[in-house]
Amino acid sequence: MVNSQRKILVTSALPYANGPIHLGHMLEYIQTDIWSRFQKLRGHECHYICADDAHGTPIMLKAQQLGIEPEEMIAQVNKEHQQDFADFNIQFDNFHSTHSVENRELASEIYLKLRDAGYIETRTISQLFDPEKSMFLPDRFVKGTCPKCKSEDQYGDNCDNCGATYNPTDMINPKSAVSGATPIMKDSEHFFFDLPAFEGMLKEWTRSGALQDEVANKLNEWFEQGLKQWDISRDAPYFGFEIPDAPGKYFYVWLDAPIGYMGSFKNLCDRREDLNFDDFWAKDSTAEIYHFIGKDIINFHSLFWPAMLEGAGYRKPTHVYAHGYVTVNGAKMSKSKGTFIKARTYLDNLDPEYLRYYYAAKLSHRIDDLDLNLEDFAQRVNSDLVGKLVNLASRTAGFITKRFDGKLAKVADTTLEQVFLGKQEVIAELYEGREFGKAMREIMALADLANAYVADAAPWQLIKQEDKQAQAHQVCSNALNLFRILVTYLKPVLPKLADDVEAFLQFPITWDNLNADLAGHEITKFKALMQRVEMKSIEAIIEASKENLLATIDTPTTVDTAATADEAESNDAPTSGNHLEDDPISAEISFEDFAKIDLRIVRIAKAEHVPKANKLLKLQLDLGGETKQVFAGIKSAYSPEELEGKLTVMVANLAPRKMRFGMSEGMVLAAGPGGEDLWILEPHEGAQPGMRVK
Repeated sequence: MVNSQRKILVTSALPYANGPIHLGHMLEYIQTDIWSRFQKLRGHECHYICADDAHGTPIMLKAQQLGIEPEEMIAQVNKEHQQDFADFNIQFDNFHSTHSVENRELASEIYLKLRDAGYIETRTISQLFDPEKSMFLPDRFVKGTCPKCKSEDQYGDNCDNCGATYNPTDMINPKSAVSGATPIMKDSEHFFFDLPAFEGMLKEWTRSGALQDEVANKLNEWFEQGLKQWDISRDAPYFGFEIPDAPGKYFYVWLDAPIGYMGSFKNLCDRREDLNFDDFWAKDSTAEIYHFIGKDIINFHSLFWPAMLEGAGYRKPTHVYAHGYVTVNGAKMSKSKGTFIKARTYLDNLDPEYLRYYYAAKLSHRIDDLDLNLEDFAQRVNSDLVGKLVNLASRTAGFITKRFDGKLAKVADTTLEQVFLGKQEVIAELYEGREFGKAMREIMALADLANAYVADAAPWQLIKQEDKQAQAHQVCSNALNLFRILVTYLKPVLPKLADDVEAFLQFPITWDNLNADLAGHEITKFKALMQRVEMKSIEAIIEASKENLLATIDTPTTVDTAATADEAESNDAPTSGNHLEDDPISAEISFEDFAKIDLRIVRIAKAEHVPKANKLLKLQLDLGGETKQVFAGIKSAYSPEELEGKLTVMVANLAPRKMRFGMSEGMVLAAGPGGEDLWILEPHEGAQPGMRVK
């Protein structure tokens, strides 16, 4: 036990409750879990809490599309999230939801304190409004033509093509991504948090050591530009908490999301008599609070959140630790390539402790992106965990049970053991400083020493000689003791392995027991602890993760756009694990709705370029006696000459839509990762124009 016990509260950013956990998310939860487990292993009072982020426009709309209430949807997602985390051995002390009684009460309390202290102002603003859905449109729910470079099908806040940022009201031909309607301008009263009032405090706090240096440097740009008041309200319809004394006005999701940390902890305190909420969150608290987050939400946690806490009379976090994104094989996670891997897909094929170790081996205290190279992943797990760690026990334990009644010998020469024990504070400091990669290298260097010791001593040779039996007994006992020390150091990373080793050695794996003398201690028969990673398992994960992304034009939810695979690839998301409330969601339909789609085989009678269009080709489609005109976003993959005369598949009963270039009377179907690798769907031989596809 350490001499001075610390009181620690640890959080991970809240996963958004409108979809499954993927391996990009898992980086953060594994990082936080390792750090939390280490603190507990050292004897500190440490509580790791989290919750689902359950509010916002995307959740409201997705629930509508599913035909269920938002509460039902977020409850199901919460259950799935908790199962994924549990199966990845993430040890939360509490996992809650922002849509909770505790969070509602705390959000209202903090808001009222800010309001009463003069930090909330109201003013009327003009926003784009969807007249069909009767809702104001967040920037990311508006699509149109970039006012700078004239690229089509861009979001309402920035252009993917030229990088320009703008207001959605500046867009050319804006359309609602929800209904396809042309939005109108409408006034509304909004509530603003007076962030500039906290500029002095924030400048001091961001340079206090609470943030990584690179984060503090980045935040300095906000101060140079001048802090602005923060819009914390949204208009009905909205799924969230209604603002006190303001009917029809709701807290913006990012107002109550960080308060969700407090709400989850309050829920835990209410269920445990030994925990007091104020001991951790009161202004004079001496406890430590640590937030682990992705780099994409730094501004919310390092400016807005501490200012809210300060204004409402609560303490600020001790540290906010940011990490980078996850890439796979050196590139952004991609659904079409099969590298957008869900946690459940991984769990169906591989041991979660492999990924825990690989992430740990590559993590540092910095915010650099981490690449999950799948070949390197297999090689490192096989080399370090199977070849070095587990092999140390597998090559020596059998001699103990077969020749020495399963009992360990008193080791005369403890030189190597002292080297191992001498590293405990070095390794502890690396864990504390989130330098997990350096800690893994220190531990594996010790594993190399242990394996070299066994190889030099060669107990399999000693055991054959009558006068060397005692020496063989000592070598194998020493090796298992060194193995125990290694597993103790790795317990925060590999908790399941540590449990299995406890059962095998019949001895507790704790930091306090590092110096234990196991002479005469009896162990059980050794069983395989880990298997090698086979590339076929990785290939199965990739194959199961691939999605054929349909490339369509002029869908009911996106007007005047070319929704090719280039657009579909925009779903290959940033992988920090956090969300932006203004991100649109993908549409889901029932089987009954899908059955209404009339898929017809058609002949491309004529194809031609569309002037001033980057993606579109104009197609005249022969349905067998009837001709329809369609604009298709396949220009990057086909020239008009290649298409004429080909048979393809179209949606024939889509309502016509007027576009800038003319009337589009359907859509053709195509698939592929995008760009030149985009293929129209061609029917088998014998098909005739007008035939239905069943």
